[in-house]
Amino acid sequence: MENIVNWQKGTWTVQPEKVELTEDGMIVQAAEGSDYWEETMYGFKHDNGHALLSSWEDNSAVEVSFKLDTFTELYDQAGLMLWKGTQQWIKAGIEINDGQPNLAVVVTNGCSDWSLSPVPDWKGQQVTIRASQMNDAVIIRAAGEDGHWRTIRVARFTREPGRQAGPFTCGPTRAGLRVLFTRWVHTAPDKDIHEDPPFLATAHK
Repeated sequence: MENIVNWQKGTWTVQPEKVELTEDGMIVQAAEGSDYWEETMYGFKHDNGHALLSSWEDNSAVEVSFKLDTFTELYDQAGLMLWKGTQQWIKAGIEINDGQPNLAVVVTNGCSDWSLSPVPDWKGQQVTIRASQMNDAVIIRAAGEDGHWRTIRVARFTREPGRQAGPFTCGPTRAGLRVLFTRWVHTAPDKDIHEDPPFLATAHK
């Protein structure tokens, strides 16, 4: 089971500077200073990132793929957003920190946290981020072009109606970040946390 989500069916939380649909997918240009964050450590709030959201039911997994070939500056980021509102969301993807790409997850329930894991060998690759509900949590996985899933987070997330999910990008420190998203699908959910799902991340138009 793999159901492609049409790029034009989603709704932006905040409209990006530019969106272009091409034969390769969707190119999104983030606004300078765009980000999502709630309070923790820094004391500030940001809710002006760009997430393209559509309904997400917990009987399916959601996957987003994008090219990691334009990320150069501190905190350049893109990936998958899970959304229940401005105070309850999870963003998972790639973020530049200390000069290299990192798998980054921010879980927010009133306040945000942040986890990082470096993946320097993924520079320039297509990256896929996946989320699947299991009981009261989501299992978040990531894969580069080798198709090997890495489990990067297990986090509590609501199963209440009204959940949404989709691709996101932010350019917290600079103008001109352009990200090519190649794929957005709903697919079969995980069977078990210790059993990798199939890797099906080929681009769609």
